[in-house]
Amino acid sequence: MAQKLLWRRKFFTLLGGQAVSLITSSILQMAIIFYLTERTGSAMVLSLAALVGFLPQALFGPMIGVLVDRMSRKAVMIGADLMVALAGGVLAFVALFIELPIWIIMVILFIRSIGTAFHGPAFNATTPLIVPEDRLTKCSGYSQMIQSIGFIISPAAAAFFYAIWDLKEIILLDIGGALVACATVAALAIPSPEPYSKAGCQHFMQEMREGYDAIRENKGLFALLWIGTLYMFVYSPISALYPLMSMQYFGGTAAHASAAEVAFAVGMLGGGILLSAWGGFKKRTITLCASILLMGISIAASGLLPSSTFPIFLVCCAFMGLSAPFYGVQTALFQEKIKAEYLGRVFSLFGSLASLAMPVGLLFSGLFAEQLGVHRWFFISGLAVIGIAVMAFRLPSIHQLN
Repeated sequence: MAQKLLWRRKFFTLLGGQAVSLITSSILQMAIIFYLTERTGSAMVLSLAALVGFLPQALFGPMIGVLVDRMSRKAVMIGADLMVALAGGVLAFVALFIELPIWIIMVILFIRSIGTAFHGPAFNATTPLIVPEDRLTKCSGYSQMIQSIGFIISPAAAAFFYAIWDLKEIILLDIGGALVACATVAALAIPSPEPYSKAGCQHFMQEMREGYDAIRENKGLFALLWIGTLYMFVYSPISALYPLMSMQYFGGTAAHASAAEVAFAVGMLGGGILLSAWGGFKKRTITLCASILLMGISIAASGLLPSSTFPIFLVCCAFMGLSAPFYGVQTALFQEKIKAEYLGRVFSLFGSLASLAMPVGLLFSGLFAEQLGVHRWFFISGLAVIGIAVMAFRLPSIHQLN
């Protein structure tokens, strides 16, 4: 009983600190978007800001994974949060003296995203060190709940704070959130895999290769890696096309676009609650494939709706959100079946592939959506996602995973 309480206390303390940091970071991210929109009104500037957000993970992910596995995961998480706090501090300091130049904002966003690229794999690689194996799926649901709450709270909170504060004061709020996350990690005794202290003598490229080999050895996980990359290629542009679907096809306003985002986040919160309480099907690959299938059906149905049925589109958005947390069982499968000393590299590799798939998917979908109409592209993308789900269902190597 004491052991059960111990891991719960550790996990929820860690998750609580990360929740504070996630929410304050999301508020700052939205406030920066407001600031850039107000200052420039340029779609190119906003696209560049989005690009620097995932570029470090896309370019440096495999190398970051090696460093995560070489070092104490606790130290990596604290260092990543301190990097985010320090970058914010520099931005706030500059804002005291001059109006913030766009290039400085971009540099700070890039540095913050480097911190995020370290933090994500370190957190995912730390979870199985403190959570029992049979609780990893439910803990994935708790993490999805926190993420969903952040998605729901941050846009409204950012609009509120941006109306009453200067940007530098919102930056200070984010610094406070990062320091809270550092304090919670510092207060916990987090074990590290034994091999990390011996890794310094190994060749860096060899260690990167070892992370790839660790996942390739398991045919089911290797198939999931590429299924996930393909899924991100098809799905990620859909989230970027929400505003166009809401405002162009359904003839709505910015409020309608926000309503679609909130509907997705509320559905995602519901999915996280359901996953944390239920845990999904006993065979988790069925949960994962069903998640992709529900997402595909919801997207395809959205593309078939008449332009006068925006409320039904909101229902479809909620079902898309509901499906998302159940895809997170993939993280639990990696955490269980990959040795702890390789997890940093494995999660960084997956993040890197997903980050590379996103811009390619956005470019591809942007070209076709303009030619075909955004609603038709929703339908085509939905069919493609359904096809990915069917392929995942039928792959024997995935079926062999529990």
